[in-house]
Amino acid sequence: MPLTYCTNIHPSNGWADVLATIQRYAPPLKAALAPDAPFGIGLRLSGQESAELLEADHLADFKRYLDEAGLMVFTMNGFPYGPFHNEPVKDQVHAPDWRDPERVDYTIRLAQALAVLLPDGMDGGISTNPLSYKPWFEGAVDDTDWTLMTHHMVDVVAELARIHQATGKLIHVDIEPEPDGVLETSAELVEYVEEWLMPVGGVLLAAELGLDEDEATALLLEHIRVCWDTCHVAVMYEDPAEVLARYQAVGLKVGKVQISSALRVDLPSDREARHTVQAALDPFVESTYLHQVIQQNRDGTLTSYRDLDHALPHIFAPEATQWRIHFHVPIFLERYGALGSTQDGIVETLRLFAQQPFTNHLEIETYTWGVLPPALQRPLGESIRREFEWVHQAQAALR
Repeated sequence: MPLTYCTNIHPSNGWADVLATIQRYAPPLKAALAPDAPFGIGLRLSGQESAELLEADHLADFKRYLDEAGLMVFTMNGFPYGPFHNEPVKDQVHAPDWRDPERVDYTIRLAQALAVLLPDGMDGGISTNPLSYKPWFEGAVDDTDWTLMTHHMVDVVAELARIHQATGKLIHVDIEPEPDGVLETSAELVEYVEEWLMPVGGVLLAAELGLDEDEATALLLEHIRVCWDTCHVAVMYEDPAEVLARYQAVGLKVGKVQISSALRVDLPSDREARHTVQAALDPFVESTYLHQVIQQNRDGTLTSYRDLDHALPHIFAPEATQWRIHFHVPIFLERYGALGSTQDGIVETLRLFAQQPFTNHLEIETYTWGVLPPALQRPLGESIRREFEWVHQAQAALR
């Protein structure tokens, strides 16, 4: 099973930067981790970089480099469109959302590149955002927006079907539920598939490609899949076995598992002990990414905060028993001093996978190396290698 890492961890500004970081980091990692087999790269390109890759001979040259270096690209990260490092990203990670035609054009550019880069005999995946960001809507998403987003998803599926017919390369778009996304949980994704993608999208795709609705629905479920981020599943307090069963019940395939870990904090009843937890969390407040906090209360209900700095003033709430924080911490560590992690959720997902392989793509996705507290920072190549080694050890223990 190809295991890769996502290059969204590398700052870049243009295709030349992307290529330079791959040439710097990928060959040493291959030599250490896969000396006798192709080594996978989960390619992340911004909107600008996706356009640049398709210009001149860049794509052909890159494919040639990959083949000569023993590297391969079988999955891409099409979630963040703009800059992803060294400046505030926050909620703009969702822009443009699936109401904007540029999200369609960007995803199609990625698919056109992947159709060339994808090794024969493998399917290719492009992860994408959960349609949009909930706080951008006043109240519930209305039917006009659901219809528009579905129409745009269908536009991409139609192009993916044409690529498959012309090249034999099967490519899917993998929707990634995330805290505060329009689709936050597996249940919300399934509801969207049942209420919008299949009935509304099926009619649209049938008309566009000249198919009957059953054929169109089958095509939608082939080209629209799930990006299962283990950090996001854990932050939303979802059980991995229930998530898998929910997807399988509606025929929704898992296109990719992103292996990532979140912060988990059990909140003690003693106020002084909570002061200790608060002090441990302070270094994780930073200005680049969203770090949503989902609080579990004594009665089993959940309370959501849009970011860690929004949540910290409420850390002494007597009803709160646990926080799970959307901060992608290194997966090879179970604890960070006074703070815990959701590493056990990764292990449970890998256990399910060992029993029943439900995806062809596994991708390590810890992208916060540059904003981690200083005590957790190590040379980047060393950190990536330790992530791979931990996953390999976890898989071996499950055999």
